[in-house]
Amino acid sequence: MDLNNILRPLLLFFLFLSTAGNVQAQQPSAQASAMFHDAPKTAGSQEYRSLRNIKWKFKTGGKIFSSPAVINGMAFIGSEDGNLYALDVQSGKQRWKFATGGAVHSSPAVYGNTVFFGSFDGYYYAVDIRHGKLRWKFKTEGEKQIGGKGYFGMKPVDTDMNDLWDCFLSSPLVIPEGGEQTVYFGSSDGNLYAVNGRNGSLKWKFKTGGILHSSPTFDSGTLFIGSWDTWFYAVDAKTGKEKWKFKTGGEPAMSGILSSAIADDGRVYFGARDANLYALNAENGNLVWKYPAENAWIISSPMVYGDAVYVGTSDTYLLLAIDKKTGREKFRFRTNGYVFGTPAIAGSMVYAGDFTGKMYAIDLGSAGKRWTAFSTEGRKQNAHAVLKNDTLDFRYAARGADLYQYAENKKVMDAFYTLGSIVSSPVVQDGVVYFGSADGYFYALQVK
Repeated sequence: MDLNNILRPLLLFFLFLSTAGNVQAQQPSAQASAMFHDAPKTAGSQEYRSLRNIKWKFKTGGKIFSSPAVINGMAFIGSEDGNLYALDVQSGKQRWKFATGGAVHSSPAVYGNTVFFGSFDGYYYAVDIRHGKLRWKFKTEGEKQIGGKGYFGMKPVDTDMNDLWDCFLSSPLVIPEGGEQTVYFGSSDGNLYAVNGRNGSLKWKFKTGGILHSSPTFDSGTLFIGSWDTWFYAVDAKTGKEKWKFKTGGEPAMSGILSSAIADDGRVYFGARDANLYALNAENGNLVWKYPAENAWIISSPMVYGDAVYVGTSDTYLLLAIDKKTGREKFRFRTNGYVFGTPAIAGSMVYAGDFTGKMYAIDLGSAGKRWTAFSTEGRKQNAHAVLKNDTLDFRYAARGADLYQYAENKKVMDAFYTLGSIVSSPVVQDGVVYFGSADGYFYALQVK
């Protein structure tokens, strides 16, 4: 985190997440479609394709931090209004919605005729995709945001405070084997759960020392997940036993893992709030390399494409391309705000959103020099009042307020959200980019 950029004299750290999400994993079946976990589904050409017009947009009753799943002519997304929505991908019209008792910041995973997702009401759900009827629900020991009394040294020191940059809930991962499916997900109670996909019965749970808001990744019989306790874990998917763990940084306000991992070619990649992107040996957890992100948290979940790892940063406002073998930077693209979602790649284009409500389409062939952007409805309406020179600036938005006070920091974050911040990870399918926004809209943009 860049303390000079925001609050060095106050010892407060301001950056932001999403993601929850958002994560790449290798699904063993074409039927298993969790767009938050899968490599992006696209047929794209290698030519430059710019963002075009809105195909449709759908308004929910709350901010959207969930990332969409798109499959079989339907798009699924959660909202802070407590609902999971199922929409027709052609028209954007609602087919059904399923109400929970809490914000749905978890991203849905679809397998067969079932969609799986979690809610801040403390349940993970399995719902029939055809009509939105409940199949089962599983109760965790409780979901909550990261935080504590006097969080980051803010006042009043005896008041419970939520981490204002913790937006995501762990998203489920579905792995089929032998005619059955197992659903894996983390929880704020510190457990990684393995649940029977047919009936919701518990198979096992693995306890970590902190909140789990990152999402599990699967590769070669192993689950990988990072915890708020600063450890990154490798767990046997069948038994729930620890294989190894890796320690990330533990400095105050620069610790914890919210980024989800991606496994590729014997390595596992993930970011941490200690401002590093890590590459580990997937078999034994040994460090291969780490990339220091200039004091910016990495909450974005990386994806691998070709010979590079793509990931977003917080206070430096970057989308980075890092050589996956050496950990050296290949190129960087600067946005106007925090980048917390997972980038999606289609053909020669990478798509990523930022906290100011911009969705970017960036040409990889030009090393980021050629790009277009789309602004959310919230950004169009509020950028002039919130942004400084069209760019996120915490102190400017605070307007001289006392940033020792938690309430004043929350006011700034609430102002940022009016921009239609994009922490939802985009999904690209059949020439359409799907993503959610903090302005409450679920967008479908055409590309050309």
